[in-house]
Amino acid sequence: MLKTAVLKPTVNIRSLNSTVPIIMLSMLAVLTGCQTIPNALSKAPSAMAMNNPLTIGMPAIDRQGYIAYVEEQGVGAAKVSTLYRIRPDGSGRQLIDQLNGYIYAPAWSADGQMLAYSKQSTRQHPKIYIYDVKSGSHNLVVNAEGSNLSPSFSPDGKKLIYSSTVGGNADIYEMRLSDGDTKQLTTLPSTEVQPSYASDGQSFVYTSDKVRAGRPSIYRYSFATGNAALISTGGYAASPQLSLDSQRLAYLNGRKAAVMTLTTGQVINLAETGLDEPARLSPSGQYALYPTRQSNLDRQVSGQSSQNGGSLVIHSLAGNTSYAISNKTGGVVRSPIWGR
Repeated sequence: MLKTAVLKPTVNIRSLNSTVPIIMLSMLAVLTGCQTIPNALSKAPSAMAMNNPLTIGMPAIDRQGYIAYVEEQGVGAAKVSTLYRIRPDGSGRQLIDQLNGYIYAPAWSADGQMLAYSKQSTRQHPKIYIYDVKSGSHNLVVNAEGSNLSPSFSPDGKKLIYSSTVGGNADIYEMRLSDGDTKQLTTLPSTEVQPSYASDGQSFVYTSDKVRAGRPSIYRYSFATGNAALISTGGYAASPQLSLDSQRLAYLNGRKAAVMTLTTGQVINLAETGLDEPARLSPSGQYALYPTRQSNLDRQVSGQSSQNGGSLVIHSLAGNTSYAISNKTGGVVRSPIWGR
């Protein structure tokens, strides 16, 4: 049974802006990138999901998984956020949650049976929930004072790491889901956010501006040593995610959604999305996923024509081809994540 972690702040927390968490204001006002979508997008009509060669050629681990993402409509107090999941071929779209406010950064468990995410109702701080696919339940697991964001499941699904401003600064915490036992992993005076477990559970990657305030870099924290090492990206870098084999890093490179091969340092800049959103990798690591605000894609997927607001783009890292999945409501598409 999941239990709620209610951490007690050690210092006074500044009041949250009613629309944006403090953590977003302090460092991560810019979190993605956009340029031209590589190569031509597939132009098939509603039957595209069945005929798209990218979908047909996908490994089963990718094809059978779900992509979770957020659609936003309205602004300020009228903001409505909806969390969906959808197959990579554009089929099976399902509403998971909706509220008047914000939904942030969903993350799948390794088995694809749980989805963690933050949501922030008007005049409240962001809280972390877990959606159980089998039961359809939504469980509140982190309700600490401050901004609680960017949850990530351990590979065995027993723990959750996330960032929180409960202590004043944004730091990274780890919680045991069985009883809510929580410990603080970073204690620096800088901003430490956006943690994401490596698939072996021995480390995690995260974003920090400890060298220069407001200039984030990516680090890898080792549980064995309690130390963190810089991953060299050559500039502004944030929102990291490792592939299952830890050979690739998906992240935000300046304003571009990008993927780096860690052994060579080679970077593929996919797009400047116009949303400051990072790339995310498919379970196989062969495909990258990112949202775009481009509304002129002239595509249809599963009977849903592209609308203003944007789309999800799936890009083959090997074939350098892409296709788009349109939004559901005409809203802005954000924070896609590909599960198994």
